[in-house]
Amino acid sequence: MKGKFFYCLLLSFAVAGLSHAQTFVLVHGAWHGGWCWKEVAKELQAKGAEVYTPTLSGLGEHQHVLDTSINLETHIQDIVSFINMQDLHDVILVGHSYAGAVIAGVADRIPTRLKKLIFLDAMLIENGRSALTSQPANLSDNVRASTASSHGLSVPVWSPEVFGVTDTAQVRWVSARLTPQPFRSFDQTLKLNHPYGNHLPLIYIACTQPQMAQLKVFGDKAKNSRDWSYYELPTGHDAMITMPEELTALLYKISN
Repeated sequence: MKGKFFYCLLLSFAVAGLSHAQTFVLVHGAWHGGWCWKEVAKELQAKGAEVYTPTLSGLGEHQHVLDTSINLETHIQDIVSFINMQDLHDVILVGHSYAGAVIAGVADRIPTRLKKLIFLDAMLIENGRSALTSQPANLSDNVRASTASSHGLSVPVWSPEVFGVTDTAQVRWVSARLTPQPFRSFDQTLKLNHPYGNHLPLIYIACTQPQMAQLKVFGDKAKNSRDWSYYELPTGHDAMITMPEELTALLYKISN
């Protein structure tokens, strides 16, 4: 009986621990896919977290369905549907880069499924604006012009070095997986029916070495606002590639 008692006690502790495991949904940025979170997902899972890394429509392993109907709303609905279909609750929703617009839209629609919003070196797109109209005019013009080769369908991939990836092996790995970005995801305006973040905790992680000039304005906005918790990582834009262990530790710290 004593052995059975201790077995039940240990089982109850295990179940209690599982019930408090954090649930992460990691949303990749432009040109990337769920693949980019490989190391971070592995590290978070080793800490007992439940981790999901969906790929947005038209990208990564879904590149074969790329067409002109895919826009920002499509990507928002990708994540809304994913969270609903997986029946996830208390989600720590992380959006990298362009996916800042995506997770802001998700929070506007299903806030009761979410626990925190973490914007990883991300764009902070306001209601009624798009990724393009939130950037300097010269950059937006260059992005628009670059779609000519695909007749407006997509934005060609940027090199891994632009994202702060410089290690030769990592550059090769990332280059093999980047895919063109659906242009309308950049061009469509974000429509929010509630205040930004929909009353969820807002966290911003800026990647500062080197820092992408076009993202500094968003990091500075979060840094100087009492509505945000602000952190920095001394690495380039693709922190999940260049500094996965440190990013994992920070995500885990923030989640608790």
